[in-house]
Amino acid sequence: MSTIDPVTFSVVWGGLLSTAAEMGSTLLRTAYSMTVREGSDFSTGVFDARGNMIAQGDYSPGHLGSMAFTVRNMLSWYPEGSLKPGDAVICNDPTIGSGHLPDIFMVTPVFHGERLIGYAVNIAHHIDVGGSAPGSEEVVGVSETCQEGLKLLPVLLYRQGEPVTEILRIIEGNVRVKDVLGDLHAQYAANLTGVARMQALARDYGPDMLADCMAEIVARSEEAMIGALAELPRGTWHFEDVLDDTGPGTEPVRFKLALTVEDGRIICDWEGTDGQRPAGINAYMQYTRSYCIAAIKAVTLPRAAQNFGIIRCIDIRAPEGCYVNPRPGAASGARAVNANRIYEVVMGALAQIVPERVIAASSGFTNPKVSGMVSPHTGQPFLAWMTAIGGVGAHRHCDGQEATTSPTNGTNTPVEVQEMNAPVFIHRMELVPDSAGAGRFRGGMAMRKDVELLAEDGLVTNLGDRNATAPYGLEDGLPGTKAATILNPGTQGERRLHSKGTYSLAKGDILSLRTAGAGGFGAPALRDPAAVLRDVIHGLVSPGAARSIYKVALDAEAAAIDHAATRELRAGAPYPAK
Repeated sequence: MSTIDPVTFSVVWGGLLSTAAEMGSTLLRTAYSMTVREGSDFSTGVFDARGNMIAQGDYSPGHLGSMAFTVRNMLSWYPEGSLKPGDAVICNDPTIGSGHLPDIFMVTPVFHGERLIGYAVNIAHHIDVGGSAPGSEEVVGVSETCQEGLKLLPVLLYRQGEPVTEILRIIEGNVRVKDVLGDLHAQYAANLTGVARMQALARDYGPDMLADCMAEIVARSEEAMIGALAELPRGTWHFEDVLDDTGPGTEPVRFKLALTVEDGRIICDWEGTDGQRPAGINAYMQYTRSYCIAAIKAVTLPRAAQNFGIIRCIDIRAPEGCYVNPRPGAASGARAVNANRIYEVVMGALAQIVPERVIAASSGFTNPKVSGMVSPHTGQPFLAWMTAIGGVGAHRHCDGQEATTSPTNGTNTPVEVQEMNAPVFIHRMELVPDSAGAGRFRGGMAMRKDVELLAEDGLVTNLGDRNATAPYGLEDGLPGTKAATILNPGTQGERRLHSKGTYSLAKGDILSLRTAGAGGFGAPALRDPAAVLRDVIHGLVSPGAARSIYKVALDAEAAAIDHAATRELRAGAPYPAK
């Protein structure tokens, strides 16, 4: 039984959590690229002296789930005693880190006097790390990591507070935009914030007490996770879903999961999932772990702080050479598109165990890179990191949120920022009517974003999914609409672009990005008619869909419910309203 004073323990734990959060604030406010600054594509964490994750910021699950394993791997290259105050080690090797080259981890040791007391860690998605296409996330035409950009095994970027200029020159010589260097310095500033806050805790409470509290945090978290798993039935449940493809003319990728609950442990076994593909989109094991952990934690301990104590109760297995555990060297730049599929396959299995805690499949996102050699504004090359994020899948007790990413926890980049940073003009950014999966509770709406190129010419490297297979609904909830990318919509030259293709653009071309709609939960005929009317009034559901799908009749002005006609419609529905 712990002998730590409860008040001290609470203050130290809160201090470590706020340290991770403040590191994130520092990185957000000092970053150069819109990827980090507006897209929030970064994460932060605090570790103990043995490399155990103790606290994390509320950022990307794809980073945070892998961080616990990545730091230990990186520290095997720099064992205790080899790092000094002010040092910072970076790494973006996909097999060590979070699965693709744009994500660069940075680890900084924290000392109290001469004693190592922990590590401040962050990871940021860099807008470019070289390779065959701007943004370093091309799917088509690449089959090996070495084609995708600069790979950095664990190496010192800062030595005792001073940047290692030789490493910075290597990075500068291999990337398309200088924002990368600014973001690396911002990462170091964030880690220095973490160092200062952890040192303050050690001064206030002593390094021994800080170490004891960290160990207690891990132990209590593991105990809580074991308790949460004890509430679940024992057994094995199965679920499958597919990724549309890995580029034009390729086959779908089948994701197959067996989820097993045992005493004190939950296992995700991906045996039967399709093999790795010769395309830049495979999901390395660290990334697969991340979104398995995210889904499991969401339904077991959603309000608890995540750390190594929780993570070590979750066992992820996948045969080497399969799509979610490719052999080292496999291309993986665009692996982010797999986040939804991994998470939602795990959710589909969990829906059979705890249906009241899960959500239906979400919209996902589209994340093309629009680039060119000459911006008319600056005369320099440009690279626009575009995003359109749809809605969240419905829950048994509520609708899915609009324009909110799940599970990647990113953000819709403001149009003003994109227009300031690249020669583009955003014509529209809006929700798509009748796109949400209908249900007793409907999914989040699809997002449409139309982008015009203002430069003389350019290139779009597209990245998305759910163009062929819609996000699933649960318990008779309907799937959402499918995603699409349309070039020059409403013109004679209108054409549909592949979700993972690369295409040339000319001045005046309009790229219409349309996400999928999120899945619904429960039969549509069970939806509260007042909620249907509200959606019609807000322009989210058409009067025709209200009648044909939700079985709700409205008056001629679509301003009120015709209750008698609605009762008649619903009496003949497969799931009449109760």
